[in-house]
Amino acid sequence: MGWSDKPLKHSPKWYDDRDLRYLRNIAWIERNCFVPSGKDVGKPIRMRPVQRLLFRMAYSNVDPARRVIFSVGRKNMKTATSALINVLHICGPEAFPNSELYSTALSRDQAAIVFSLAAKIVRLSPTLRDFVTIRDTLKEIYNPDQGVLYKALSADAATTFGLSPSLAIHDELGQVKGSRHQLYEAVETATAAHSRPLSIVISTQAPNDGDLLSILIDDALKSEDKRTKLLLFRAAEDADPFAIETVRQANPGLGDVQNQEEVMAMAEDARRMPSREAEYRNLILNQRVEAHNPFVTKSVWMMSGDSPVQRGGLYGGLDLSETNDLTALVLVDEQFNVKPHFWLPGDGLVERSRQDRVPYDLWAKEGYLNTTPGASIEYEYVAEYIAKLFNGKDIRKIAFDRYNMRHLKPWLIKAGLSESFIEDKFVDFGQGYVSMSPALRNLESLLLNAKLKHGNHPVLNMCAANSVVKRDEAGNRKLDKAKSRGRIDGMVSLTMACSVASEALGQSKVFSNVDAESIFN
Repeated sequence: MGWSDKPLKHSPKWYDDRDLRYLRNIAWIERNCFVPSGKDVGKPIRMRPVQRLLFRMAYSNVDPARRVIFSVGRKNMKTATSALINVLHICGPEAFPNSELYSTALSRDQAAIVFSLAAKIVRLSPTLRDFVTIRDTLKEIYNPDQGVLYKALSADAATTFGLSPSLAIHDELGQVKGSRHQLYEAVETATAAHSRPLSIVISTQAPNDGDLLSILIDDALKSEDKRTKLLLFRAAEDADPFAIETVRQANPGLGDVQNQEEVMAMAEDARRMPSREAEYRNLILNQRVEAHNPFVTKSVWMMSGDSPVQRGGLYGGLDLSETNDLTALVLVDEQFNVKPHFWLPGDGLVERSRQDRVPYDLWAKEGYLNTTPGASIEYEYVAEYIAKLFNGKDIRKIAFDRYNMRHLKPWLIKAGLSESFIEDKFVDFGQGYVSMSPALRNLESLLLNAKLKHGNHPVLNMCAANSVVKRDEAGNRKLDKAKSRGRIDGMVSLTMACSVASEALGQSKVFSNVDAESIFN
C-alpha cells in the first residue's frame, strides 16, 4: 500500500507494520484531516466510536472485506464518513498507484455534497493540499504522484461503463426504489479488474423490503459470505418509537454530532401527526416503513374544532364527483374559519349509508349534507347552489379540480354567472404531487398550530379520519383516494381552499415555527 512520499510518508514513530490496518488508517486521518464545516471547522478530526467500528470492518488484513454496508439514522455522519474514506484512498495509506475511486449518489446535488466535503478536507490539510489537485467543475480529485483519480457520480448524469474502480462508495442507496439501479450495477460490475476491490454502502434504510438496499441487507444477514460486513443501527420494531432509548438504538451520534433536542422534537411531532410517523420511523429510527398512516390524528384535528364564524372575503376548494360520489365545496375566510358544503345523490342514500357505514341519511336530515335528485350527482343543482353563494357572500376565489369542471361550467353559466366571471373567480388546481404537496404542508402547519376552526362538521370529520397520503419517489405527497378507508373529498377541498387563501394572504401569515414538513428537509 502506497502513498505520496513527501509529507504523506510518515515515520515509524506513529505507524508500525505490526499495527492493525484499521488503526493505522484511523491514526492517519486524525493526524492529517480537519473538520471541514460546522462549529468545529478547522479542528483536527477525532473519529467517533461508530466510525472506528466501521473502519475495523472495512480495513482488516485478518478478515478482509469486499463489501461493507453501514446503515444508520440520518444526520449520523454518513456523508462525512464517505468523504473521509475517499480521502484515505486518494492520498492516504489506502492509496494504490493508478487506481480509480468513485462515489455514487442518486442526484447531482447529493454527489456534489460528498465531493465538496472531501475537497474541503484536502484544502484544510497542510500535509495534503499541496500534493492533490481538485477539479471542482468535474467533481474530481487527483493525486498526480500516484495517479489516483476520484470522481463523484450521480444517477441523473449519463452512466459511464468504462469504469474500473478499486473503491466504490454508494451514498444513500436507500433512496433507490425497486431491486435494480443502473449506476450501482455499472460501478459494481466494473470492479473485477482489481484483486482487492472494496465497496462501501452508507445509507439510511430503504422503506420497502423489495428495494435494492433492503435486498443487500437481508442477503448480508443470512449469507455466510464473510467478505460482506453489515453495521446496522435500527430501532426495535416493538419498542416505544418516541422514547429517547429507542431513538438511541438507531442514532449513535445522538447528543454528539446529532442535535438531541431537534431529534426529539421530530419524535413528538410524529406522535401528534401520524402522517409524519412513517417518515420519522424510516429516517430517524432507521426502520423499513412505508406510509399507510392517516393524514391527521383525531387529537390534532380536534384542536381545530372550535365553532367557525366567517367574516369578510372567502376562498374555496371544490372537489367534483363524477357520478354518485361525494361532491364537496369548502369555504374558508381570512382567519381560516371553515364552512363545508356537501352533496350526494338522493336516491339510494340509505343503502349508501349502510355500504359506507356512515349516517348519510341522518346527516341529510340534520342539514349537514345536501342531496340532489336522482341516482347521480346533478351538476345543475350544484351550480345553482354555488351561484346563490356568490350572490350572498364575498367569495374571492374557488380552486377546482379541472377534470369535471367542464361539466359544471355550462350549468354555472345557465345559473347566471358570466363566462368572464367564472374565469376570474375559479382557479384551476391540479390534483397531482406538484400542486398538492405544498398545499398539504400548508394545511399541516395550520392544523399543528390550531389555526383552523372547522366546528366538527360531521361529514368533514369523516373525510379527515379517512385521509391518507401517497408519496412519489422525490418525497412529494398528495391525498390518496385509492388507499383511504372511505371518502376524503372534503379534505381535498379543504386542502385546496387553505392553499388558495394562504397564497392570497401571504404564507408568512400562515406558517410559524412549527412546520411539520421542513424539519425533515
